Amino acid sequence: MSDKDVAAADGSGTSPDTTAETPHPRSRRRPTGEPSLMREPNVLSSRPTKIAVVGVGLVGSTYAYALLLSGLAAEIVLVDVNRERAEGEAMDLNHTVPFAHPTKICAGDYSDCEGAAITIIAAGTNQKQGETRLDLVRRNASIFGQIVPRVAEANPEGIIVVATNPVDVLTSVTLRLSGFPAHRVFGSGTILDTARFRYMLSEHLGVDPRSVHAYIIGEHGDSEVPVWSLANVAGMRLPTFCQENGIPLTSEDMDRIFAQTRDAAYEIIRRKGATYYAVAAGLIRITEAILRDQNTVLSISSLIEDYYGIDGVCLSLPTVISRRGIERLLRLELSPAEARGVRKSAEVLRDTLESLYDSPKPGA
Repeated sequence: MSDKDVAAADGSGTSPDTTAETPHPRSRRRPTGEPSLMREPNVLSSRPTKIAVVGVGLVGSTYAYALLLSGLAAEIVLVDVNRERAEGEAMDLNHTVPFAHPTKICAGDYSDCEGAAITIIAAGTNQKQGETRLDLVRRNASIFGQIVPRVAEANPEGIIVVATNPVDVLTSVTLRLSGFPAHRVFGSGTILDTARFRYMLSEHLGVDPRSVHAYIIGEHGDSEVPVWSLANVAGMRLPTFCQENGIPLTSEDMDRIFAQTRDAAYEIIRRKGATYYAVAAGLIRITEAILRDQNTVLSISSLIEDYYGIDGVCLSLPTVISRRGIERLLRLELSPAEARGVRKSAEVLRDTLESLYDSPKPGA
C-alpha cells in the first residue's frame, strides 16, 4: 500500500501535516503482520547475486539457461572438467543476454565459486538405460570427492545444492566432504517426483496440477513413497474429492498413477536418453525460494534426524526453504503403511552409504 493509499484509508480525508518532520521510512511502525525488510547481517547481501554451476552437461546447461531467463542472478559462473565445453556454453548464453536480462556469464575454475550464494553441483556420469540411480553411486561419489572439497574451500559461506544422481546418497557424501552445517547442504531430492505425481493426479482428476497438493517422500528412486493419506485438492482429501465429483479412484488407479510417477525417468531415458527440462525447472524453484527468502515448502533431500525412527541419512521430506537454506523439516502424520515405506527407503539408502564407505574413500 502506498503512502497515498494509507492517507486515504484512515478516513480523515485531510492532507498530511507538511510542517512536521517526516520520519525515516525504517523508523515508522509497521502494521501488525507486515514483514520487516531488515534482515540479519549477511556476508553476501551487499554483492550482486552470483550462482555457480559445477557440471554443464544437459542438466547443468539447461539450468543455467533457465536461470538466465529467470533474471534471478546477476552473475553465473560455469565450471566443468571440460573447460572448452564450459566456455562454449558461456558464449552461447551470453548471446542470449540481449533477449533476456543483463547478466554476467563466464566459464571459470573452482576458485571462481567464491562469493556465490548457491553452488549447484550437476557434475557426474549419466544414468544409463536400465540402470537404477543407486547403480551410479560409486562412480559419482568418486567424482564428488574431487569437486566438493574445492567448492567448500573457495566458498565456505555459500549453499550447496546437489542435482546429480543418486541425489540422496550424494547429498550425504557432500555433507561429509564439505564440513558445512546441514542447513546449507541439500539435494533436489523428490522435488521432480512430487511434480510428476501432481501432474499424473491432475490428469486423472481433471484439475490444474498446481491445485493438487501431494508429496513423494523418501528416496529419489525406486523406494520412494507416495503420501496418499494427505493428498488433497482445495483441502479435500482425494476420496472425498473424487466422490463429490463422480471420479473413480480405485486401488488399480492409484497403483497406475504411482507407477507412472516412479518409472517416469526410465521411460524418458528410453525415449530420449536423459531427463533435464523438469529437473532444471525444479532447481530454479529451489533457487528462487532461497534468493527471495520465500519460506517455500519443497520436497528436497537433507539430513534426517529422529523421524519415524530414521536418523543420520539424507532423504526427502517437505522442507521449508529460505535465504539461510533449510529453515525446518515438516513432520507429516503418515499412515502406518507410509511410515513403513519411508523407513524402508531410509534402509535402502543407509545400506548404500555403508557399502560406499566400506569401499575406498571417494576421491582416494
